[in-house]
Amino acid sequence: MPTWKLEIEYEGTRYRGWQIQHNAETVQGKLQVAAYQLFSGHVEIGGAGRTDAGVHARQQIAHLRVSDLKTNVTPRQIQHGFNDLLPHDINIVKVQNAAENFHARHDALQRYYLYQISTRRTAFAKNFVWWIKDNLDAKAMREAAQMLVGKHNFRSFCEVENEKDLTVVKVERAEIFTGGDLICFRIGASHFLWKMVRRIVGMLAEVGRGNLSYDGFQRLLKFPSNAPAKFTAPPSGLFLEKVLYRGDEPTNKQQAIFPI
Repeated sequence: MPTWKLEIEYEGTRYRGWQIQHNAETVQGKLQVAAYQLFSGHVEIGGAGRTDAGVHARQQIAHLRVSDLKTNVTPRQIQHGFNDLLPHDINIVKVQNAAENFHARHDALQRYYLYQISTRRTAFAKNFVWWIKDNLDAKAMREAAQMLVGKHNFRSFCEVENEKDLTVVKVERAEIFTGGDLICFRIGASHFLWKMVRRIVGMLAEVGRGNLSYDGFQRLLKFPSNAPAKFTAPPSGLFLEKVLYRGDEPTNKQQAIFPI
């Protein structure tokens, strides 16, 4: 079955997340509609990560499979065909031929997310940052973020639908860096739990405000707590930054996605 690897960027503000939902506009839904117009027969589009409502992607990866391809098409023709049909806030950056068994989610080794906190009010970047009026201690936030690296139980930092759900995640990288009027948090792991990144950011902001100590943050990693739920950061500042497959390297640039 013809299969392609799609690299996609999107602004998630208008959408109820990546995954198709009934009676709601989603990114995957928009791609599926465009694919039906481009190809006849069964079409499958699957993404590497299920971003939540309002969350953006700098690099989402998806696989595209077409069961009954009538004519040969090139990756460039597929890219241009999609982009002619997609709304302005979803863009296909690249299309590549892929092995028939390529699966965007199952084959992904790591996913990187980046969250942007703005230290000032902005007229242009409201959809891409969380503006925090309080003064934040970026150094304290950086020290707290470093303890996330390694294997931890993130039950305090996620929404569980079933108490039996596994909530242990091995974090490969976690860092805080600053640039201009932004404090950015980057985290990389093989997988993420529902609302995990936004709840981590919410508690890191509490560390920055001086409301939560280093030891207090550490206790949240050791002992399950419902406290982080009420501090969940808004989706506006969160980006799926990069998805890594075999042979890919993580980004080392300390650079914001939407600088201000």
